[in-house]
Amino acid sequence: MIASDFHQPERRDFPGIVRFGAHIPLVGLGVPLAKTLELAGVWPRLMFKGLRRDTLGSCFAGYTPSARDVFACVGFKSGTTWLLQIAVQIAYLGQAEFDNIHSVVAWPDAAARFRKRIIPLADDSPVRRAPTGLRIVKTHLEQRLVPHSPHARYLVMVRDPKDVIVSGYHFVRSLLLGPLMPSVRHWVELNLSGNLPSGSWASHLASYWRVRNEPNVLFLTYEDLSVDPAGVIGQIARFMNVDLDAAQLEAVTRAASFGEMRRLKEKFDPGRVVPWGKACSMLRNGRSGDAHELLSPELRQLIDEHSRTELRRLGCDFPYDLAYVKRQSIAPICGGH
Repeated sequence: MIASDFHQPERRDFPGIVRFGAHIPLVGLGVPLAKTLELAGVWPRLMFKGLRRDTLGSCFAGYTPSARDVFACVGFKSGTTWLLQIAVQIAYLGQAEFDNIHSVVAWPDAAARFRKRIIPLADDSPVRRAPTGLRIVKTHLEQRLVPHSPHARYLVMVRDPKDVIVSGYHFVRSLLLGPLMPSVRHWVELNLSGNLPSGSWASHLASYWRVRNEPNVLFLTYEDLSVDPAGVIGQIARFMNVDLDAAQLEAVTRAASFGEMRRLKEKFDPGRVVPWGKACSMLRNGRSGDAHELLSPELRQLIDEHSRTELRRLGCDFPYDLAYVKRQSIAPICGGH
């Protein structure tokens, strides 16, 4: 079933001659300049500083959530698109159809340049079209900046910061920077500094960990979802108060599989945003625990030590070592609904 009245504006790609021609100044001028600025410690920090949004707290201004709202509260590159597909398909009993996930899912804190391609929060057509009367709202914001209502539901998902950093590296290189991408070590340091638009991994996690026991909050991990997709999808459906029969659960699980989402990758992707970027950047491999492919043991240890220290500083008792060093499931610690 068609999931909303909203349709994205026609996506126009860069002509081949533009994509080819852009590589000449990119390689001849851009790359040497980027490397020089990186050595000076200002690249790509300078570019990301321009992308930081100081009015994030106002993006929900005047909005009061209701029982129809299911918020997907996920940090950058922590499984957001996967969780959105699951929640949308549950709301439509496994039958949601759309030209792009953001034609169904509102994202109020999106960067301004992308907002014309995202269904506005004021558009209630997903509520009218969904057989469950539910709609999904995406946010990367910390908990204090998201409007709270005891009637709305809040899905939270976190992911190993090492995998987050690796996924972010590949995504930003593919979507935006290409050969302008900084070194892996510099990318790690930028993430740990909290100076990227995505902010601090530890602060985001800590903000939601504080409310994990609220009855309208479901705290999940990417790793548990990877190990038992059908089980966690069933848990999410129960939390959303949606009674899926066996066929509907199978339909949701199939629609949210990496293979199926990869087959329909254009429906989950922002498209090419710069001439040298790739047309599809969102879905890479869907695996967890692959940080070793990019990060040295030294960098992995650096991320672990920094994350532990930051969580302690924030007064957060999230079991970091149990979750992301010993690689054991934390489902019993997170609880369930």
